[in-house]
Amino acid sequence: MGSLFSRYRNLTVLLLVLFAQLVLVAYQVRTSQDIRLLRVWAVTAVTPLAKLAASASSTVKSIAERYFLLVGVEQENRKLRTELDRLKMENRYLRQELATAERAAALELFQARTPSKTIAARVIGTGAATNSQVLLVDRGSSAGVRPGMAVINPDGLVGKVTLVFSSASQVLLLTDTNFAAGVISADRRVSGVLRGGGRGLCRVDYVQNEEEVKPGEWFYTSGEDRRFPRGIPVGTVIVSTPGKTFRELTLSPAALARGLDEVLIVLEGVHQELPEPLQAAPLLPPVSGGQAVPEAGAPSAPPAMATDADRLAETYRKAAEATGRPYGDNIEAKKPSVSKPPAGAAKPALKPPQPGTVKP
Repeated sequence: MGSLFSRYRNLTVLLLVLFAQLVLVAYQVRTSQDIRLLRVWAVTAVTPLAKLAASASSTVKSIAERYFLLVGVEQENRKLRTELDRLKMENRYLRQELATAERAAALELFQARTPSKTIAARVIGTGAATNSQVLLVDRGSSAGVRPGMAVINPDGLVGKVTLVFSSASQVLLLTDTNFAAGVISADRRVSGVLRGGGRGLCRVDYVQNEEEVKPGEWFYTSGEDRRFPRGIPVGTVIVSTPGKTFRELTLSPAALARGLDEVLIVLEGVHQELPEPLQAAPLLPPVSGGQAVPEAGAPSAPPAMATDADRLAETYRKAAEATGRPYGDNIEAKKPSVSKPPAGAAKPALKPPQPGTVKP
């Protein structure tokens, strides 16, 4: 490199002098807009670099703003989610409290109206098995609960108490296979034995095939078992088919339709009357000879003239009515009036017979 510079030293000095001269000339020369030429060259050379730097700075700034904006949005979104979860939990809690208050009010109203002496209890647990039909309530022997007592709610029969502890009791649901109670239908007074069928259903045994039980008919406790008061709703028939010996009846329990949170334990049962069966609609008047029989009080139409004798009799009847004379059934038989002589009156003397009138 040094040998090259020393070799072309004169030429290099000349070029540097010429470049300096051009710079001085450009510095002195002005354009038509009174701008020095050197400044024009400098601006022209620096403008692309300035644009590139400005674009890079704008890009970096935009990325930084978006990043910090996303960070802020994420934090705000997380905060809103937390608040939403809290409000959902509070709303769910308030709904549960409202439902509990409504059930408690309905239970209290039903308790006031039922003639049996009952005590309210809250369900605090269920059986551990998968298909367990056992509940645990928070009333025990200290509250007067005894084994075998009926358990009900405003919708109907729930089950019976099987085990009693000091402050809790075990309740066997009516859907358990070990449950049994006497029942009777509301419409036709068909009696049977209610048994648990599992899977949330019940069945009624010992109903003859000749008995007519239709789906939708209600069954109530009959009170014949002396365990459950008469008149407690049990459920409606959903399946009714004839069997080999007895009719196969499947019931849907009414008390388990809305879940169990609060129940009533019957301490002293009182029998109730069953609801009256529905009466059938009144029959229409029969049809006689193709014509409807008129109702009582309605004007009767003239009978049809079937024979010549009927027509002749009708002619005579009209003629008699036109002249005002009695005819047929309108004639009133007049009996001769025989007046008795007053008491104490003298009897008329008999006239002697005329001579020649008495036969020998």
